[in-house]
Amino acid sequence: MTPLSEQILRTVEELPIEARQQVLDFVEFLRSKRQLHEPSEIEQAQRSFLETAQFAIGAGEGPEDLSTHQDYMDRYGQ
Repeated sequence: MTPLSEQILRTVEELPIEARQQVLDFVEFLRSKRQLHEPSEIEQAQRSFLETAQFAIGAGEGPEDLSTHQDYMDRYGQ
């Protein structure tokens, strides 16, 4: 058990039983909230590259399409 877990447990044990139930209810609420927002392993495996990298799209500067560079096709096929 981590030191933080031990500290949480000691602190909760000092509370009256009603307060302990409230703590448990809150922890279960946080767990259910996290499960709703985090995709499962199967869902993560089925995500496309676009879905995975969407947070980074538009984060940098530069041309929208790298093929618009003037030298892109310069001397192609020579």
